Amino acid sequence: MSIKNNKIIICLLLTICLGFTSNADNKLGQLIQKLDSVMLERGKYEANVENQLSNLKSLLNEQNSSIENKYFIVNKIIEIYEYYSFEEALRYIELNLQYAKELKNNYLIEECNLKLSKLLISSGRYKESVDLLNKINKNSLDPKLLSSYYSDYSGLYKRLSFYTPVNESRKNYLELYGIYRDSLVKTLPKDSEEFLNFLEKQQRDGGLLNAALKTNDKRLSKVKSDSKLFALIAFERSMSYKQLGDVEQEKRYLILSAMADIKNAVKDNASMTELATILFKERDLERAYKFINFSFEDAEKYNSPLRFVNISNILPVITKAYESSTDVQDTKLKNLLIYISVLAAFLLGLVIFVYSQIKKLSITRNNLKVANEELQNLNIKLSQSNDDLNNLYDELSKSDKVKVNSLGVFLNLYSDYINKLESYRKMVRKHLVTNKVNELINLTKSNEIINSEIKIFNKNFDEAFLHIYPDFVDKLNLLLETDSRVKYNPNSKELSTEIRIFALIRLGITSSSQISKILRYSVNTIYNYRVKVKNTAIDRESFESNIISIV
Repeated sequence: MSIKNNKIIICLLLTICLGFTSNADNKLGQLIQKLDSVMLERGKYEANVENQLSNLKSLLNEQNSSIENKYFIVNKIIEIYEYYSFEEALRYIELNLQYAKELKNNYLIEECNLKLSKLLISSGRYKESVDLLNKINKNSLDPKLLSSYYSDYSGLYKRLSFYTPVNESRKNYLELYGIYRDSLVKTLPKDSEEFLNFLEKQQRDGGLLNAALKTNDKRLSKVKSDSKLFALIAFERSMSYKQLGDVEQEKRYLILSAMADIKNAVKDNASMTELATILFKERDLERAYKFINFSFEDAEKYNSPLRFVNISNILPVITKAYESSTDVQDTKLKNLLIYISVLAAFLLGLVIFVYSQIKKLSITRNNLKVANEELQNLNIKLSQSNDDLNNLYDELSKSDKVKVNSLGVFLNLYSDYINKLESYRKMVRKHLVTNKVNELINLTKSNEIINSEIKIFNKNFDEAFLHIYPDFVDKLNLLLETDSRVKYNPNSKELSTEIRIFALIRLGITSSSQISKILRYSVNTIYNYRVKVKNTAIDRESFESNIISIV
């Protein structure tokens, strides 16, 4: 294989590795963000625990409760306080010890002593726990309590071997730890949590880290996530990864353990402190400072000297580094502020200069804009004036045509009536001269001439009116309800009596008596026509005024 091909393969492998690393970093980052969110809700989880304790204490204070019941209620309270408050756990163990003595029950007395011993060991009070365990007679101890007895002793000597600075003492403590551990293992079922716990510790202490992780897998499969026991098992898994040098997995399980501790309001915890230590080494000082302070607040609430000792070894170092980092950042910020101030001053001068130029340009533009607007306004006014003149000319032309036409109609009518009067005069004179008086009298009795003249009058009126108001009938019908509109044949150009009445109203002749004289109908008939049409109007009140407004 060529060198070039080797290089390509190496690049591909590096790319894949980097991809996996990036994905792992993202998942770990998301997990830390989740931890931040859980930390913010610490008060909510503490309130849940306080609520549980309040309910149990209410049961405990019931007057009818027997001592046996009180003992078992206090046991539940101790289970909560064991990881929540050392002083309260101690107080209730001592209260239960009092109840056990009142019952004169040796099993319950020894059970309380072993719980007290375990509490003292977990809080770093080894002298008191040794004194207490030494008072317990193993031979008279109930077999059910032997596992707790051996567990307390093995835990005690394991811790003493870890914290003593004297090599000889450490050797003795480890020997005693081995004896009690072996005795404990014999009392435990092979599939119990306690047995698997000690098996994992033994494998881890012996360097069998892969075996320890497999045992830890079994333990994790038996517990619910986010439980108190899950927090402990996850923490112990992180210890195996620590020995393997897998920092990412160590952090992952410390985070999971810390979240479970917070959700269960466990104040006696170590996960957060260990996580803060790792982040400090990675120079993530802000988070390390936040986590170590969070852990310190928990330890302060629990009041555990051992936890205070562990935190005190790292807290000042992290705090100092964080403060130094903050000071460095402050110095950088101050220098940056000076640079920004100088730059801001320069920019301000530049802005003022640009602003003055823009202002001048703006004034010039405004002047041009005003001049342009004035010119446009003049243009618009001129255009409007031109349109008005055109409209006025059109209206005048139409008006002139109407006037000329109307004047012609009027002159023709007037001339016809003069001619008719002249003809009638000649006929009357002729009859009188020829002494045909009786025929003349008979002629005046006939209505034929009058009816003929009325027809001519109506025809001329209709044509003249429709010439002036060609859309009158359509506009009149718009004022009436649909099913009551007047009928009109545009081809005949002949108006009905109803339309003629309202045509006269449009011309300003509104009196029924005047209309009756013109149309030669009785006043009552005219009135009935008006009322009949008005009753079918859409707006009766304004009907006739709307007629007058028709153009």
